[in-house]
Amino acid sequence: MSNLLAVRDLRKSFNEGGNEIHVLRSVNLDLAEGERLAIVGASGVGKSTLLHILGTLDRPTGGKILFGGKEVPIGDETALCEFRNQQIGFVFQFHYLLPDFSALENVMFPALIRGADPSQAKSDAAGLLDLVGLKDRVSHRPGKLSGGEQQRVAVARAVILKPKLVLADEPTGSLDFRIGEEVQNLLFRLNEEHGIGLIVATHNRQFAAKIGRQTELKDGQLMAIP
Repeated sequence: MSNLLAVRDLRKSFNEGGNEIHVLRSVNLDLAEGERLAIVGASGVGKSTLLHILGTLDRPTGGKILFGGKEVPIGDETALCEFRNQQIGFVFQFHYLLPDFSALENVMFPALIRGADPSQAKSDAAGLLDLVGLKDRVSHRPGKLSGGEQQRVAVARAVILKPKLVLADEPTGSLDFRIGEEVQNLLFRLNEEHGIGLIVATHNRQFAAKIGRQTELKDGQLMAIP
């Protein structure tokens, strides 16, 4: 199985009131194609920061990220936007759906940004909403959907462009146990059936155990959990 993601000596620091805060000190990580990984750790240790950097939503202070063996162009904003749109899917704790758009339109949105044919984007989005069990909710706006339904729309949106990697930041953190399990199982299904790599940041140790391979972010570094 070939390597999808390689992270080498990744560092991130902030300056607060003249003091330099080191959030990520030397993160190293390898993820194979179709592999899934849980990143656990206490609140505030930098899990979200790490996922944002891996997804190119934030910039590291130092280090390298390689995707498919090629270094991610961290300094080129245009190239980064294209890379992010084509290769990465995001699922956050809060769905961030567009409130004035229907479920179908929300899922279509990334494809339309890429310039996809609208009819094809609509067809693909409808198929994904069917896949996540929302065939009868395509015309509903987020405000008319339950929390679990909103998060399933967010998952469908994350994979409409068939990304190689999905980054999920506490994807079940705002859901009750039963609905959270449904979202977990949906992510696993997409990973298994479509070969999508999956990295999940979570404080839920039971969820992390189901994912399989686990690492803990502590003192700015990732450590394998046996």
